[in-house]
Amino acid sequence: MKKIIFPKSLKKGDKIAIISPAGAVDASQLEKGIKMIKNKGFVPVLGEHLYTKFSNGYNYAGTEKERIKDINWALNDKNISAVWASRGGYGCQHLIQHLKLDKFKQNPKWYIGYSDNTVIQSYLLKKGFASIHGQTIKTSSFGVTDESYDLIFDILKGKTSEYHLQASPFNQKGNIKGELVGGNLALIYALLGTKYSFDFKDKILFIEDIGENFYALDRMIMSLELAGVFTKISGLIVGGMTNMGDEKENKQYENSFDEFAYQLISERLSKYQFPVVFGFPNGHIKDNRPLIIGSKISLKIGKTVSIRYNK
Repeated sequence: MKKIIFPKSLKKGDKIAIISPAGAVDASQLEKGIKMIKNKGFVPVLGEHLYTKFSNGYNYAGTEKERIKDINWALNDKNISAVWASRGGYGCQHLIQHLKLDKFKQNPKWYIGYSDNTVIQSYLLKKGFASIHGQTIKTSSFGVTDESYDLIFDILKGKTSEYHLQASPFNQKGNIKGELVGGNLALIYALLGTKYSFDFKDKILFIEDIGENFYALDRMIMSLELAGVFTKISGLIVGGMTNMGDEKENKQYENSFDEFAYQLISERLSKYQFPVVFGFPNGHIKDNRPLIIGSKISLKIGKTVSIRYNK
């Protein structure tokens, strides 16, 4: 098994690159997040095309060449100690065939993001590097709790937390240890069958999503089943499922943990014996607990649930 490399901890004064690898952002949406980085004692360095806009069926943060240029700069510049995505959206799939890690391998750094950034994180893990599945800079202006970011800064400084939560009636009990993979379900689904897909063998898989019709959610879960994912993984963590289905018909549309979405997933998993925890606070929700993709964790699911990082 390949040994996963964890980037070194940051110290005050270190530089954090902010880039837009996918959707376009406005400067006003990043003001709070940039100020937060400064207040924590770090130096934000803005990518050349951070605020660029390019419309081509979607509002991208620049052309593919511009976004490729920014991410390769951020990953490889020796003066940068971490890379934080401004947002997700769509567009990271354009980049992965063009990523360069020559200098990154000599000086690995944390990559922070979620949503569409799952693509980048899957790529990095394939190359043997851990990353942080946590909030983007943009969501700091959308009501995400300060603790969601404080926990990311803790990881950057070398500190990890043990997470505890109440049991869900959808859970499947059990105790397991394993390597954590995953992220946004739509992107895990989009990478299936490609060389950039996660290796699911004996892994603990994390999934979360937003804004999917229930039939689309079922289709993605079915695709994972048909691809043999559920015969390979040793456990599953289900995070936020919000804005699911039809807003006019779904009374839980604004809920972080949509019960019908959980029911659909639970029904598909009922034939499998691995432990499953529902309701983990990570995803497109306001109160988040960051996860380290590529980390070894211990997962205990009983009357209560705990997730602990293994040394």
